[in-house]
Amino acid sequence: MDADWLPFHPEPGLPAYVPPPGAVDAHCHVFGPGALFPYAPTRKYTPCDAGRDELFALRDRMGFTRSVLVQATCHGEDNRAMLDAIAHSGGRARGVASIGPDVSEDELSAMHAAGVRGVRFNYVRRLVDPRPDAFYRRLIDKIAPFGWHVVIYFEAADLAEKWDFFVSLPTIVVVDHMGRPDLSKPADGPEFGQFLRFMERGNIWSKVSCPERLSLNGPPAYDDFVPFGRAVVERFPDRVLWGSDWPHPNLNLVGHMPDDAWLVDMIPRIAPTAALQHKLLVDNPMRLYWPDI
Repeated sequence: MDADWLPFHPEPGLPAYVPPPGAVDAHCHVFGPGALFPYAPTRKYTPCDAGRDELFALRDRMGFTRSVLVQATCHGEDNRAMLDAIAHSGGRARGVASIGPDVSEDELSAMHAAGVRGVRFNYVRRLVDPRPDAFYRRLIDKIAPFGWHVVIYFEAADLAEKWDFFVSLPTIVVVDHMGRPDLSKPADGPEFGQFLRFMERGNIWSKVSCPERLSLNGPPAYDDFVPFGRAVVERFPDRVLWGSDWPHPNLNLVGHMPDDAWLVDMIPRIAPTAALQHKLLVDNPMRLYWPDI
């Protein structure tokens, strides 16, 4: 792994908050292990191994039932590690893949049968080199027969530039981490207001996640994250998801690795009622990833 990489917390505590039965961690990753699933030669970081056994152990310890595995950029378009984890989940995991324009219909069909339900478009330049809009349009045409949705990862400053393209997407669109708002600015200010206007479109969903990545106040309370997350949950309760982001890649840029119990204990602060918590953790992710259950 990179010399300054921060490995995931080896012994997280138990959260005080108990998620409702059937709760879904709707954003997490697996890294390798590299000996079985080599990292992409084009990657911009090399993580520590963080495999399915560690992920599922954490899922159980934090009180969750299901997981949605998002393809990590360090694996590029080689989805084998993610698919292997889904295959060993006992039906309790779904996936979001990364694909290229050469992917075949047979490959997509196999991924769908394995549990993939979406693709991710990453615009964060320190992680990837974003492609032209036409590149992503071709991918949307390829996934259309399977009814998959699109996950987009961008920074707050990117939203104005990509607005026209994002609002033109014909699928459900799930935004990672609320579009990475700048928490030094007010939650009722114009920049986050633009994101909330984006959310007013009926096909846009958001993950209210990553206080450890966004907060300027820092751990364990991450107080400055709360008004942003709560605003999204309370205004759009039927189109929000929560995810741990385990194993928390690239937190060397932030300077600390959270105890995952701290993140779970954030949930009732951004979703203050049992009804909102159930939508966030059970109803919404089940409707998106397990509609047949």
